[in-house]
Amino acid sequence: MTELDRPIAREDPWIGFTGWEGASAVSDTVETPFRRFRRRFLRQRPAVVALVFLVGLVLVAVFAPVVAPHDPLVQDLRNTLQGPSSEHWLGTDELGRDVLSRMIFGSRVSLLAAAQAVVLALALGVLPGLVAGYFGGLVDTAISRLTDTLMSFPPLLLAIAIVGVFGPNLRNAMIAVGIIFAPRFIRLTRASVLAVKEETFVEASRSIGTPTMRVLRTRILPNALSPLVVQTSLSLGFAMLAEAGLSFLGLGVQPPDASWGAMVGRAYRFLNQSPTLVIFPGVAIVLAVLAFNVLGDGLRDSVGREIRRGAS
Repeated sequence: MTELDRPIAREDPWIGFTGWEGASAVSDTVETPFRRFRRRFLRQRPAVVALVFLVGLVLVAVFAPVVAPHDPLVQDLRNTLQGPSSEHWLGTDELGRDVLSRMIFGSRVSLLAAAQAVVLALALGVLPGLVAGYFGGLVDTAISRLTDTLMSFPPLLLAIAIVGVFGPNLRNAMIAVGIIFAPRFIRLTRASVLAVKEETFVEASRSIGTPTMRVLRTRILPNALSPLVVQTSLSLGFAMLAEAGLSFLGLGVQPPDASWGAMVGRAYRFLNQSPTLVIFPGVAIVLAVLAFNVLGDGLRDSVGREIRRGAS
């Protein structure tokens, strides 16, 4: 038997020794990044549960007209502030509207508002972070100082100020939240780019004359996406909380539309007569925000280059 024909041990760095096979087969069993991510993520059971919960919540929001048992805008003034019953599973509000139906339609507003805020934050934050991290110098200094200035303001007060200037409605509230979150994406993107741009493959691309924009688009950005994915998941939960807070103060969604935060704000006035009006949308907010945070933790442990021993 020659040296090339001798069987060798195949050992996966995360699973351990898995048997003997020929040298030619080793290259065929190399784990792809996606398969490695999937294997790591599926081992994060709380994150998997959170993902299933969020997918179900999105499906409920998308099919709200089919799922909701009543029209969320129809009033019944003869049955106001009723407790849970066979006809109204979660009771009725101060105008006799079905709470469950309003919560189902409110999930649409809350999820869409959080997504709008995070998309705006990504749009405002990723490009300046790329430029600051890649070029450095005066550009980096100017962008960093602007970021530090925005982050020095109390987030809620800054959001209230922006909504006060443009007017109280959901779109303006989410613009305010997106502006508040943008500096965090700027700083995160800048830090990721600073680490990636020193890699050998980036230097090789520059050495052969690859245009700067192509280097940024095909080399830097794809390899800096992992922390952005994690931050996006976490920011969705914070954006939902911010929307709930602004709607609670009357600066977000306006009547007769419903969001979970607006429902809590209106139900707070009837806490003594019907405490369940506050409990149900409040619990929904807590569960959704908790799911986003747990999912973000699972993604953080799954997409990195290294992983803690306990998660592998």
